[in-house]
Amino acid sequence: MKRTSSAVAKVPDAAPRTYTVRAVMRAASILKAFSSMTEILELRTITKRTQQTKATTFRLSETLVEAGLMERVGHQGYRLRVNLAPGRRWRIGYAAQSSVVAFTATVTDSLVAAASEANIDLVVLNNKFSPTAALRNADSFVEQKVDLVIDSQIDSTVAAQIAAKFSDAHIPFIAVDIPHPGAFYYGADNYKAGRLAGRYLAKWTAKHWNGEATEIYLVGTDVAGPYLNARLNGMYDGMTEVLPELRNVRCCHLETRGQFEKTLDTVRKYIRIRKLHKVLIGAVNDLSALAALQAFRDFGAEEECAIAGQDGCLEAREEMRKPGSRLVCSVAYYPERYGKGLIQFATDILGNKQVPPAVLTRHEIVTPHNVDKIYPNDGWMSMAGRSNGQGVTARRGGAAVQFPAERCSAAAALDDEGVRP
Repeated sequence: MKRTSSAVAKVPDAAPRTYTVRAVMRAASILKAFSSMTEILELRTITKRTQQTKATTFRLSETLVEAGLMERVGHQGYRLRVNLAPGRRWRIGYAAQSSVVAFTATVTDSLVAAASEANIDLVVLNNKFSPTAALRNADSFVEQKVDLVIDSQIDSTVAAQIAAKFSDAHIPFIAVDIPHPGAFYYGADNYKAGRLAGRYLAKWTAKHWNGEATEIYLVGTDVAGPYLNARLNGMYDGMTEVLPELRNVRCCHLETRGQFEKTLDTVRKYIRIRKLHKVLIGAVNDLSALAALQAFRDFGAEEECAIAGQDGCLEAREEMRKPGSRLVCSVAYYPERYGKGLIQFATDILGNKQVPPAVLTRHEIVTPHNVDKIYPNDGWMSMAGRSNGQGVTARRGGAAVQFPAERCSAAAALDDEGVRP
C-alpha cells in the first residue's frame, strides 16, 4: 500500500464568510456616521461619511426611518432615535445663572431637553446671580465627580476661582456667555451683537431725526467685567460708524447691573435733573431697554428717546409690535437653540474630538419690521399665556408695567432684587 506524504490533510485558508449580509453592513455604517443622538446630518454628509452612493444612502436611510432607528429632520436632515454610545452614560453638571430670568430659563429648558434626548445625566444647580452660590455649586460638582461642567455665571471676580476648582479636579469646563480662564466658551459674540444694534439705531436716527441726537446713554453692568460691556462698545462703534458726527455727542455710561428696577430708577433720575431731547439709548439687555423705555413713558417723554436692546426676548418683541414704540430694535440670541449646541459641544469634548476653544452663537437684528417673520408664533404663545392667567404686572412708585406670560423676565427679575411684583 502506497503511503501518502502526510497522514493529515492540509486545511485550506479560511474563506470569507458567506453569511454576511452586505445591506445590513451598509445600514450599520449609516448609524455609525452619527456622533451622538443630538447630531443632525444631511443626506450628503451621511453619503460622504459612509462612502456610499447617494441613492444607496437615501434608500437605506429611509428604511432606517421606517424601522424607527432614525428620524427625518427638516427636508434632508436625519437624526438617530437610538443611543449607540458604548459604556456608561455621561454625567454633566449645569449651573444656571438664575431660575427667574426668561433668557436663562429658556437656555435651561433647551439644555434639559437636549441632554435627555442624548441619554445624558444632567445635574442642574442654580447660581442665583450670586458669586457665593456659584463657588458653592462648583464645589458640589467636584464632589459629585461629574464628567464635565457647563456653567452660566456673570461675576468676573470669581471666574478664576471657579475655573481653578475644575482645573484641579481635571473636569473639562464650558463657560456660557461669559469667558472664564482655561474654559471652553459657548455663547454670544458680544461685540458683534452690539455693533448690529448700534448700526440699526444710527440708521433709525438718520431717518427719523435727520441724524441728530443730543445725548447717548449706554446702560450696562460692570459685574461681568469687560465681556457684557463689549456689547455697549459695539453699539457705540456701530452708531458712530454710520453717523460719525455722533462722536461729538455726550455719551454717558449708566451702571444698573442690567436689572429692571435699577435701570428704571437711574433713568428716571436723569430725566428729572436734565431736560432730555433726542436721546439714544443702548442697553446691555432687553430688561434694561424696557426699563429705560418705561421711565421715559412715565414722564410723557417717549418721543424723545430711541432704544436698542439685546436678547430679543418675548417682552421686547411684544413691545416692538406696538405702533410707534421707541424700542426700535433688539438682537436675537436664540436661547432655545443653546441646549443642542451645548450638548454637542460637550459630547465632542468628552469624546476627545478636536474642538475649537470657542463656539459663537448666531445673532440677528430684530426690528418692528421683521419681528413677525423671525418669530411667527409669538401671537399663539401670548394667547396661551393669557388663557392660563399667567400674565404679570410689576408695580413701582405708582407705575404699572404689564409683561406677557412666558416667564415674565422683567417682573421676575424683581424677585432677585427682593421686590415682589
